[in-house]
Amino acid sequence: MFCPKCGTQNDANVGFCSNCGESLNANATSAAPAKSGSSFGWGVLGFFIPLVGLILFLSWKKDRPSDAKAAGIGALIGFILGIISSIIMSVIGAAAISSGINSGLYY
Repeated sequence: MFCPKCGTQNDANVGFCSNCGESLNANATSAAPAKSGSSFGWGVLGFFIPLVGLILFLSWKKDRPSDAKAAGIGALIGFILGIISSIIMSVIGAAAISSGINSGLYY
């Protein structure tokens, strides 16, 4: 059974939500909470702007868990690829400077 207040899935035989404490009486709906939109779009946003993806993940993790997860994963992948590309560019730049010094070309 899903909590009508926070959307957390609970066992059918409990009376209160394990996350927020809301009463789970027989009148509460057992349907899953409605999906809020395109999770893929939030993942893409998180990939291109990792800080925004992290903020969205932290602020949505209880209200919109699927969108929060997509934004968080996008932010994580974007951050890791940014670090890897920075390392690669640093190595290439150091190699270019080193080859310029060794060849006698000074600027």
